[in-house]
Amino acid sequence: MVLQVNPIQKEPIVTWEALPADFILPDDPVENIQQPAIAAALTDALGSTGRIQPQVLIGSNFGLVATVNKKIVVKAPDWFYVPQVQSVGTNVVRRSYTPNLEGAAVAVVMEFLSDTEGGELSVRSTPPYGKLYYYEKILQVPTYVTYDPYEPSIELRCLQNGQYTLQQADANGRYWISELELFLGIWQGERLCQTMNWLRWWDTEGNLLLWSSEQAQQERQRAEQERQRAEQERQRAEQESQRAQQERQRADILAAKLRELGIDA
Repeated sequence: MVLQVNPIQKEPIVTWEALPADFILPDDPVENIQQPAIAAALTDALGSTGRIQPQVLIGSNFGLVATVNKKIVVKAPDWFYVPQVQSVGTNVVRRSYTPNLEGAAVAVVMEFLSDTEGGELSVRSTPPYGKLYYYEKILQVPTYVTYDPYEPSIELRCLQNGQYTLQQADANGRYWISELELFLGIWQGERLCQTMNWLRWWDTEGNLLLWSSEQAQQERQRAEQERQRAEQERQRAEQESQRAQQERQRADILAAKLRELGIDA
């Protein structure tokens, strides 16, 4: 009889090393046209409301690097947020980001579920590592969001004692992202001629963070309202001037008639 013993899973040895200049980064295409649009809209709303500072790094399909058991591993999430990174030279283009070497740890990662792959929820602990495993065990990202645009639905996982725990939505169906102090939810509508279900931000007062295009539209509406108010004021002033002119004319006519009658006005 042979006793079969399952091998003990060793904890990965993770180090943070600079990506070699000649390292070829993966260039996988996105699964559908919605993914880059959703990611861009998330970033646009943060920028248009002044929530992106020079030290912040936000990326989409951009390599997050770790060295695991002496081998370089790169995953490129659909969207991520780092609160504090080191600046690079004026003419230097950032090719990737290595947490703890180039700045703070990654605070938020989002993956938009594909129709076929399903790797966003993979806990594969051997190369090629599953995305959920990589974010939970290797990068230890505090908040991991998966968005299924086909349902649509959101799942938000927070890192607690080294493991991801699913969080519940609030009464409005939104999820609190503590790292950004904002709520994340689903909003159906149009942006840049695309009508679909978008991921959007709300502040603590329940106000929707507007995209730059929406802010521009609001500014145009305010400018038009101001123009209309100014036109109304001009018309009122013109009417008052006309009434005053008519009163002067009536007074002049009355004074002339009184003079004809020999009566001093």
